[in-house]
Amino acid sequence: MVLDVLHNIRSSRKKMTLTNFATHNTRLNPNRSPREFVKQTRNGGVSLRLAGQDDQLTLPVYGYGASVEGTLDVHKRDGITSVEVQIEGTLMMEELAEGGAMTCKLLLNKTILWVRDRIYEAPCPRSLPFNLPLPTTFSDGGKTYSLPPSHESHLSGLPGFRARVKYSISAIAVKPNIIPHAVKSSLLGGGDWTISTPFEYLPRTRPSSPLPSPLVPGQWGIIETSQWKVFPTLIHANQGGHDIMVKFYLPTSRTFCMHEPIPFHVMFSSSAMSLAAFMPLGPMVTTSLKTRHTKVQLLRQTTVDVRNALILGTRTDIWRVDCIGEGAFRHAGDGAHWVAFSGDIYICPDIKVGGFKAGGFSIKDCVVLTMTPPDLSKSPFKELRLTIPIRLATDPYSSGFGSGGSDGFGATPELTYDS
Repeated sequence: MVLDVLHNIRSSRKKMTLTNFATHNTRLNPNRSPREFVKQTRNGGVSLRLAGQDDQLTLPVYGYGASVEGTLDVHKRDGITSVEVQIEGTLMMEELAEGGAMTCKLLLNKTILWVRDRIYEAPCPRSLPFNLPLPTTFSDGGKTYSLPPSHESHLSGLPGFRARVKYSISAIAVKPNIIPHAVKSSLLGGGDWTISTPFEYLPRTRPSSPLPSPLVPGQWGIIETSQWKVFPTLIHANQGGHDIMVKFYLPTSRTFCMHEPIPFHVMFSSSAMSLAAFMPLGPMVTTSLKTRHTKVQLLRQTTVDVRNALILGTRTDIWRVDCIGEGAFRHAGDGAHWVAFSGDIYICPDIKVGGFKAGGFSIKDCVVLTMTPPDLSKSPFKELRLTIPIRLATDPYSSGFGSGGSDGFGATPELTYDS
């Protein structure tokens, strides 16, 4: 899909993703403490309180290396023999064409908070604190991966897929039936009390370096610096014309905050006659995407492979590609044999996770430069497609922070794929 970001995204640039959640219904428990998420069983027997949460969010949110900390309040203690709490993470994938499905356990951390002493038979405490750390990695198929963020994706049709990474915390108060062999029922006073809520795992990341100063044109074209990496390619001419040399520039780190525009530069070099023939197909300083033949886009590829393997040398994965950002061009300079443009890629504000790989479920982001003539049979040039992998971070660079490991921040995203 193509996003008209230049109008819609600029106006929502400052909105952070988490503020898009709906307000939590505080009427369920008006006595909640500040920065606390509270959920209660229907019969009012047990309340789950999670500390360090924004009470304006519908779900608890945890970052990299965080601990799920809180209190289980037991209001109806009669007959309870034990209380336990657990956090769980699951990766679920389903291929709609082949009918294959796979579930992978990302984490399971369980602890017993209280067990009734058979000798003293003291009642269950009214309040039971707990603290369960979240791991930063998980293992699958002999490989270790970073714990993936909460995320779901689907591709309709055949072939198609559904994939979801989800996390939850649950607590159970064991309450045996008072009538032997009876069916568990709240009317009989028996049956365990279980309370559960999903939570969002959203590890935060920052680029390891700030965005560099923009490149400037000189007499012979753009003056290159080590802070910008150049990606050269050619636009091949038809009918014996001169090819056009293309140099596309991105900041060397290729790691960008998803809430900030991605800067770029591009220069086209050839004979004066070839450049003149190319300009109707080249970058246009306009807000209309329909009339553009040369585009810079940010594309996201989501891949699902239930088998996560090669069969007879062929991949068995299914993928979808979405446009999550569009570039806007500005004329930067020109000479007798060159013309240069600068610009920014504006990212869709709905994006809240960067790329990751968890078994057969992965997300990759790439900046793509394309030039597509309206009629290839009559065009003086062949089409162009240049793909450059990049990584998205959740937060902007800050000189006061390290590369990760505290305050919910993970390590700086690294480029682990080249195509």
